[in-house]
Amino acid sequence: MKNKTKKAHTLMRLIKYALSDYKGQFVVVLISIIISAAASVVGIQFIQTLIDEYITPLIGNQNPNYASLLQAILTMGLIYIIGIIGTYVYNRLMINITHGTLRKIRKEMFEHMQKLPIGYFDSHSHGETMSTYTNDVDTLRQALSQSIPQVFSAIVSMVAVFVGMVTTNLYLTGIVLIMVVIMTIVSRFFAKNSSKYFIGQQENIGKVDGYIEEIMNGQKVVKVFCYEERSKERFDKLNEELFESTTKANSYANTLMPCIMNIGNLGYVLVAVVGGIFAVNGILTIGSIAAFLQYIKAFTNPLAQVSQQLNFVTMALAGAERIFKLIDEPVEEDNGYVTLVNAKEENGKLVESKERTGLWAWKHPHSNGIVTYTKLCGNVEFENVTFGYVPKKVVLHDISLVAKEGQKVSFVGPTGAGKTTITNLINRFYDIQEGKIRYDGINIKKMKKDDLRKSLGMVLQDTHLFTGTIKDNIKYGNMNATDEEVVAAAKLANADRFIRHLPHAYETMISGDGEGLSQGQRQLLAIARAALYNPPVLILDEATSSIDTRTEKIVQDGMDKLMKGRTVFVIAHRLSTIKNSDLIMVLDHGNIIERGNHEELLKKKGMYYGLYTGAIEIE
Repeated sequence: MKNKTKKAHTLMRLIKYALSDYKGQFVVVLISIIISAAASVVGIQFIQTLIDEYITPLIGNQNPNYASLLQAILTMGLIYIIGIIGTYVYNRLMINITHGTLRKIRKEMFEHMQKLPIGYFDSHSHGETMSTYTNDVDTLRQALSQSIPQVFSAIVSMVAVFVGMVTTNLYLTGIVLIMVVIMTIVSRFFAKNSSKYFIGQQENIGKVDGYIEEIMNGQKVVKVFCYEERSKERFDKLNEELFESTTKANSYANTLMPCIMNIGNLGYVLVAVVGGIFAVNGILTIGSIAAFLQYIKAFTNPLAQVSQQLNFVTMALAGAERIFKLIDEPVEEDNGYVTLVNAKEENGKLVESKERTGLWAWKHPHSNGIVTYTKLCGNVEFENVTFGYVPKKVVLHDISLVAKEGQKVSFVGPTGAGKTTITNLINRFYDIQEGKIRYDGINIKKMKKDDLRKSLGMVLQDTHLFTGTIKDNIKYGNMNATDEEVVAAAKLANADRFIRHLPHAYETMISGDGEGLSQGQRQLLAIARAALYNPPVLILDEATSSIDTRTEKIVQDGMDKLMKGRTVFVIAHRLSTIKNSDLIMVLDHGNIIERGNHEELLKKKGMYYGLYTGAIEIE
């Protein structure tokens, strides 16, 4: 019952999507379906009139006059033409409604996805999400354009035909109803089983797509570790599950139609026999029997059609549930009210400016109505911060640190010690459970996330480039930058030289996350992107880990220029890159166990000393 209620809710929500923008067209569709169904019933009724009043009187007539018969046939043809027009109109309009609705759903899905927290993407397979955009939306297309209209059309036709049968003969109608009961029982059996497997099919498609996407992205790792056979075994298992659910779903679905049609044919024969007996005894006319036999076909065919299409509707509703599940995912909460604004100095005080001044300030409205402005400097402070990605599983324990404007703060320690987690908290990719993080003296929970992130730049270990030109990728964080500023940022990162050697220099098109470029070149573009963004706080998460030693020396000068005057947080495995840090934090199991500069930590002869001298492996 709960599952049926959920499906009904999903269906109503889907219909509301279609109605929201296409109410007028939807009304025309309903009218066209009714006209099409009515034309079919009237046409069948006209068969009785045609036989009894026009054809039978001409039998045995020595001088038959076919004018009235021809006129009757033309009238019948006109009725069917009207029905054809109605069918064409509703099918044509449903194409507009379907694709318009899907366009709206895809747009809403994508816009909503941009508002989801990082945690969602950490816990959901990219392939499964892509399957929602492709497979689930495609099943929805079939249901909206074909299945749902056909079901509604069939129901309207069956109601109209039933009225026609009742007015023709109640006894024969009773025989048809018995057949309908049998057909309904059979349909429910097959539909119940097929719908269960169709839902499983959609879920298994998502799993298969997710695994394929995962293996494609990690193909080099698969090759290096000779994991081909194991990956094929895993794929075969997922593929087998998809095969089983698809086979069983389609077995029930494809068996349903022949069963229904044969039961309908049995009813057809039974009515023909009983109707013949009635005709012999003068209870029914030949025209009535002929019309009733057509009624049976017009009644059982839509019933079989409904039974068949309900499988596709069920599959589409399973896809719609996955789509709405994505749309209903809680968005990233943002209760901040402190914003980042352009500022200027007037009489020794900061005030907001409508023009770009190059000076930024935090606009902080207080509960008493007073608004204060704090210069954006890049001072970051952690005060007794405790955090866990999931409740009761703490990753960081009582972390306290101070990074002053222009300081370079580095984090070292084993994998899983919490280095990257600290930088994720500065960006508010995740919110802390205990303690406070202050930025320029303001609790970051009071800051609007977009404004907070505008003041931060990140260069990650895994570089992500997008389809477009080299120039567009560098401008990703500052689309208003001039070409001269782009070149200057590339020169700062020492990327200009290799860019000039590309076929079209800065206008060279790249795709597939920078295919054709080396890992080091992609990393240089990421550094150039951060340089152009020009943030006061910079986070470098293994930023030079993918660059060879020779290239690292070339990049280091640019990196030093990029870091100058900024507060910088560095995560690095190469300790040689952080020797000149103002403050080095050594983490282990979510705790800061040592802190100080390079010389101070070497004198302590603790973990940092062991890491630096090679006595302790960093991994």
